[in-house]
Amino acid sequence: MPVSQARPSAADAIKPPSTLLTLAEIHRALFEFSTLPLAAPILARAPHGDGHPVLVMPGFIAGDASTDPLRRYLDLLGYDSYAWELGRNLGPHAIGAQGEKLVARFEEIYAETGRKVSLVGWSLGGVMARELSRRFPDAVRQVITLGSPFTGDPMASKPTKLYQFVTGEGDDNFEARLTASREPPPVPSTAIYSKTDGVVPWRNCIEQPAPTTDNIEVYGSHCGLGVNPSVLYLIADRLALPDGEWKPFDRSGWRAAFFPSSGH
Repeated sequence: MPVSQARPSAADAIKPPSTLLTLAEIHRALFEFSTLPLAAPILARAPHGDGHPVLVMPGFIAGDASTDPLRRYLDLLGYDSYAWELGRNLGPHAIGAQGEKLVARFEEIYAETGRKVSLVGWSLGGVMARELSRRFPDAVRQVITLGSPFTGDPMASKPTKLYQFVTGEGDDNFEARLTASREPPPVPSTAIYSKTDGVVPWRNCIEQPAPTTDNIEVYGSHCGLGVNPSVLYLIADRLALPDGEWKPFDRSGWRAAFFPSSGH
């Protein structure tokens, strides 16, 4: 059920991240990972979970190894985390032409646990999470995306040409797939993004205002979102909200220094 979206006009065109930011991605991600031991005391005091299942989906070309630190952290907090087990995220090659492989994985988790599943998707994985929530609105508890290009101009993202080469998708098909979830999901949704993302333009990653949507900015890289202490804390905070009692993230007090804004 993809929908098309008009390309932004020249006046408000979304530009790709700077080459400098892109080249620094790996080094910045390694630095973010190295700060985890320092942040451990704060992360340990993050809100704990109620045991509900959480499916974590990796970004483009990445696999479950990239989400392992996040899933281990969620397990420590008391959640029942799941890898997607579909190999590297190569778009339709991984999830099936109609997403049938991802659907089967979701249904397996839902049947096994008998509880609503929260979805955490990194980059392209977040786009898929949003579409999965549309297909199973009564079985998804909430969606959290990490630097996911679900709006704006998908052609401004750095991996666009590589994605098209790997999947064989043309411009129109590619844009339709990545903008299919432009409208807010039918479940609570939190979009986490960084204005210094070196892979995806941050304006492609922000949710439209709605009663159950929130945009939260963090300081960091794209490749380090899954190991960024601020992101881990945010995910823990969002997942701890009781089902049916979702509310925007509280940025008051000390949090204001780490989470600078909620707007555009």
